[in-house]
Amino acid sequence: MSEKDLKMSLYQFCQSFIDERSSRVQSQIKELQTALDSETKSSAGDKHETGRAMLQLEREKLGQQLAEVQDLNRVMQKIDVSSKKSAAALGSLVKTTNANYFLAISAGEFKAGDSLNYCISLNTPIGIMLLGKTVGNTINFNGEKIKILQIH
Repeated sequence: MSEKDLKMSLYQFCQSFIDERSSRVQSQIKELQTALDSETKSSAGDKHETGRAMLQLEREKLGQQLAEVQDLNRVMQKIDVSSKKSAAALGSLVKTTNANYFLAISAGEFKAGDSLNYCISLNTPIGIMLLGKTVGNTINFNGEKIKILQIH
């Protein structure tokens, strides 16, 4: 698989991660709305108010999760997989002596053939260390020296 194809696959993997998370949150919001609607029809006094308050708190949490998903989408929209930079930046595929890192969002492992790639956010400890580094630079992460071999 070419580096360009690998970056496109990594990008699509991250996008599907976001889509699945968004779908899950939207589904939970619908279920919660249904529960809220049925709570409204009930008239059990204090128990009713406590139930509504709990559902309202859950709705706020889901609203925060939905906002996080939208933030992830905004990050992905800034990525141009066809661009190649000399220094590690958002959208870069950084190959090191330790592992391969796609600097985008924290979406986990992506296996392509015999290559294991990690989709990480720039806000992760290793993402922060890789940002701005160039081929040949070495970082010290968790007591291990990691050399940057390639940046795509």
